[in-house]
Amino acid sequence: MAKKLDKVLYTAESHTTGGRDGGAGKSSDAALDVKLNPPGSGKAGTNPEQLFAVGYSACFIGAMKAVGPKINVKVPEDVAIDAKVSLGPTDAGAAYGISVKLSISLPGLDAEQKKKLVDTAHQVCPYSNATRGNIDVDLEIV
Repeated sequence: MAKKLDKVLYTAESHTTGGRDGGAGKSSDAALDVKLNPPGSGKAGTNPEQLFAVGYSACFIGAMKAVGPKINVKVPEDVAIDAKVSLGPTDAGAAYGISVKLSISLPGLDAEQKKKLVDTAHQVCPYSNATRGNIDVDLEIV
């Protein structure tokens, strides 16, 4: 059963036309304005998988910064995540799905601090909560 929000803190709004093959997407405040094209097409523009990779990794860094003070782990200023979002067929080609790998760099922290921070952030990150049990998510601490 889906969890309901207790309170709405923010709502992103966008308008998309044409889909992933020659389309475009724009946020209501015009801060995001992108051309869309399929992965590997060689055409100018981005694709939903790239947008998801940036969104998930940015959100996960925010989650680490939110939980860090609560567990007494300071998130390094040079924290970084290399995200990979893979697209492929599922159900013997009947549908499509994605998988995610986040390679998380936390310079200056020891292995125990890194694991505690990543594990705790994974429990509160909205993207982690949205994907949990739905897609494969691999969290790699580098």
